[in-house]
Amino acid sequence: MPRPRRTRSRVCSTIETGTRRPSGRRCASAIDWPGWTRDAKTEEDAIARLLDYRDRYEAAIGKKVRVGTVDVVERRKGDASTDFGVAASPSVDAEDVDARQLERLISILDSSWSAFDAAVAAAKGRTLAKGPRGGGRTLAKIVEHHDRDGLRAYVMKLGGDTKHPDLRVALLDALEGRRRGDIPERGPRGGTRWTPRQAIRRAANHALDHAWEIEDRS
Repeated sequence: MPRPRRTRSRVCSTIETGTRRPSGRRCASAIDWPGWTRDAKTEEDAIARLLDYRDRYEAAIGKKVRVGTVDVVERRKGDASTDFGVAASPSVDAEDVDARQLERLISILDSSWSAFDAAVAAAKGRTLAKGPRGGGRTLAKIVEHHDRDGLRAYVMKLGGDTKHPDLRVALLDALEGRRRGDIPERGPRGGTRWTPRQAIRRAANHALDHAWEIEDRS
């Protein structure tokens, strides 16, 4: 798929549709900004929520996102995860990254992790309000879910070391290994591994989604 042309005030987005009937959830994701994803019942509402979260996203990653319009450049079918607000990757995530591109994407991922850590620290000692997001997990359970289960799954998808004592470091090592070609595109059983773009998008989404959940429930 050719890369869409960008302008300074244009954000290119994908729309992914879930599987529930009669109408699945829609996830809108900013292609060039991993972690900036929001879902709603309709495409229009998903885009509106994406824009509503611009300030929070900018605060989280420490970068300005110039937005005049959101242009949907790809629509795709999702799966059951989409109905829970977990978007898959756009087609461009299949592309390779060079060292400079990976550095930019990792800086966004690092900022997403920092936003998650800050939200956790601010909520320490508080009881999170119950709600539908995250199944009403406690703060400790959210941290365990993110720092252990989620990161281990992403490291495994990249072909990295899931037994590493620091899974964030393991993820960063695997990202660089995939970029250099040290880790093959396919696993020992023939399964296709995630690209660095896919892994960073999912990891940033996960960190920011739970950071904002903690803030909203605190």
